[in-house]
Amino acid sequence: MRIKLILKGVLMKITIISVGKIKERFFTDAINEYSKRLSKFCKLTEEVIPDERADEGFSQSEIEQVKIKEGTKILNKIPKNSYVFALDIKGKQLSSEELAEKINILGIDGISDITFIIGGSNGLSQGVLDIADFKLSFSKMTFPHQLFKVILLEQIYRAFKINAREAYHK
Repeated sequence: MRIKLILKGVLMKITIISVGKIKERFFTDAINEYSKRLSKFCKLTEEVIPDERADEGFSQSEIEQVKIKEGTKILNKIPKNSYVFALDIKGKQLSSEELAEKINILGIDGISDITFIIGGSNGLSQGVLDIADFKLSFSKMTFPHQLFKVILLEQIYRAFKINAREAYHK
């Protein structure tokens, strides 16, 4: 039996906002697979923000301007009243079980809308980090943001499977 987290008759909504289009087919195939799997547990929406040009020779202030431009577009895509996870290398690291528990507690608290934000190759603007309810780090390592979207979707799927007490997480 599949369990869907339903709050007051509403299926939990997960929004992924990411910077930069995924070009590689193997990434899009994986993203599509996890999106399909997640449809059994939640309503998934993906918003893609075009990345701003940031050449190798850009100064730190030019990079900050790029992050601000991307951040403004991100802020405009965040659903109203959504609980926001900003993916940030300086954020708090959680185990898969802890992420599952966090999502479960949000649901119990009546939060039916969760947004995860993946920045571009330069990270997230301070404006986006400031509005985040939770800054989440998956590792101190740096990942390509295209790959990271796959990793994030897999971990969200794993969280729902853990909360449903289904065999997937071992």
